[in-house]
This record gives sequence, C-alpha cells and structure tokens, in this order.
Amino acid sequence: MTATDKQLFRLVVVTAGTSDPSSTRMLADQLAQRVTDLAGRRGRKVATQVIDLRELATEVTTAMVSQLVGPKLRQAVAALGDADGIVASTPVYAAGASGLFTSFFQVLDHDLLIAKPVVLAATAGTARHALVVDEQLRSLFAYLRTTVVPTSLFAAPEDWGDPALTRRLDRAALELLLLMESGFARQVRDESWHSYQHEFGSAGGTELTIDLDSELMRLATGGSAA
Repeated sequence: MTATDKQLFRLVVVTAGTSDPSSTRMLADQLAQRVTDLAGRRGRKVATQVIDLRELATEVTTAMVSQLVGPKLRQAVAALGDADGIVASTPVYAAGASGLFTSFFQVLDHDLLIAKPVVLAATAGTARHALVVDEQLRSLFAYLRTTVVPTSLFAAPEDWGDPALTRRLDRAALELLLLMESGFARQVRDESWHSYQHEFGSAGGTELTIDLDSELMRLATGGSAA
C-alpha cells in the first residue's frame, strides 16, 4: 500500500430511495459530503461510491429466491467489502424500512461487514416514524456485526430546515470518520477473524478450522458416523 493509499478512505453509500430526486438519497449525500469535507480538513481524502438499490431491485429479488448473484449485485458486494465506512439510508413505509433495503442486506454474506463502521439513516413523510432507525435498523446491523455509530439520522419533511438535523449530520460525520481513521474494522479482521462464527463458504474459503471429516460433517452429507 502506498502513502497515497493510506490517505484515502473508501466510503460506500447505500440508498433505497425510489423517487428522483430522492430525499433518502439527499440525506445520505449530505452526510457523505460532510465526511469528505471533514476528512479534507484533517489531511485525508474520501472516495465515495453510491449503490442505488433501485438499479439492483431485480438482481436482489433473484438472489433472494435462487441464490444467483447478478453482475450489478456482485459489484455492490465488492464495493462493500472494500469499504472503510458505510452510509445506509432507507425510506420508511408502513412503519418499517423499505423491503428492498432489508432484502439487500439479507442476501449479503454474513461475514462481509464484520466491524465496518456504519451510519444509519431514514426518511419518512411523518415524524411518527422517527424511531424506525433505532428500533429496527440497529438490530439488523447488529446481526451483521457492524459497528454502528452512536448518532442515527432521520428526516421528515419538517426536519429539513431544522438546525437540529444539521447538528446530527455533523456529529454522525465525525463519528464515522473517527472510526475509519482508527482502522478498527481492519484490525478486527486481521487479529480476531478466527474468533467469529462463520458459515461454511462464507469466508471465501478461509474457514480453515472447519473439520470436514468429523462425524457431524459426515452425517450432514449423508454418510455414516462410524
């Protein structure tokens, strides 16, 4: 890795907005821009890549029902695997996160996002949905074993002109950047990967501690335990 590479952070924005323009995308973009500006003031650079789930809807559905991964979904997975930080932004429908948003993260390899820092964000047509981020999204990303920053983001129509949203954006941007600067996710993967429970095949063939010749494995494949 060159000195220039060490100064570059890869930020991936995942947005499930369906309209154009999308308030969900706008909220994520504002956060990404704040992270970029803050990093610049600290002598670092941020390369941002946006995964627009509208463009992956068909491939996400296919992966859900057949385990087949299309080329756009494969590129999205690769981007998340290389990411130093993630912004995950969803619209709220009927008091829940977008089905497209949750389906996308459900089809991902469960080892893909271990320890990666994430900012969670949501938009809705009413402030009554404000708790969806902390009540629903945090549990999903805890299952994926990510490192979710303390500050979550939510915007209803009346929030866009509220200074409180600006303060939350600034706070979330700092939290995300500090976690990226710490290298926490990389250190966890380098030093503690073996201590996590992995599904067979989920770690790219690196599950070297799995004993394929054990009695349990022979029974699982239809063989004899004897």
